[in-house]
Amino acid sequence: MSEIPLKPITRQDIHKLETALLLGTLFRKDVIERIKKAEDRLTWLDSLAVAAGALAREKAGVPVSQIADELGRTETTIRNHLAGKTEAGKLVRETLDMIRRGELDVSAAIMALTSPEEISKLKKEIEELKKAKADFEEKVKRLKIELSKLKGRIEELIKGL
Repeated sequence: MSEIPLKPITRQDIHKLETALLLGTLFRKDVIERIKKAEDRLTWLDSLAVAAGALAREKAGVPVSQIADELGRTETTIRNHLAGKTEAGKLVRETLDMIRRGELDVSAAIMALTSPEEISKLKKEIEELKKAKADFEEKVKRLKIELSKLKGRIEELIKGL
């Protein structure tokens, strides 16, 4: 994930921060263990998503009433998440602090959960794509040379008329 905007300005920045907070929280080892044990997993995950969205919007200066409208929750729910009165709110705020202090690299956390086989497969695919790109670049180079020769030939024919 590219640079995470801790003070988002645009909608795209808000989305980046929201995504980083959600993924960063979900991929923390302590949170994964809690999710495994949670009986109400879906509710819990939904709360994490709402808390991440609320915190990202708060950092952008969006008013609580607008955050509530955008996320489809009550203002009280949003305030509780932002104040850390909910477990999800606490976890997401901890994640933000970890990102700020450089203790959490969201990309690295996701990579750590990717299987070695998948990583190997992706590396192989990258190498194949690099080779295909080099082949196409070589073909383009040859075609440009051929085009240049044809232009010269056409100019000679025009002069001969």
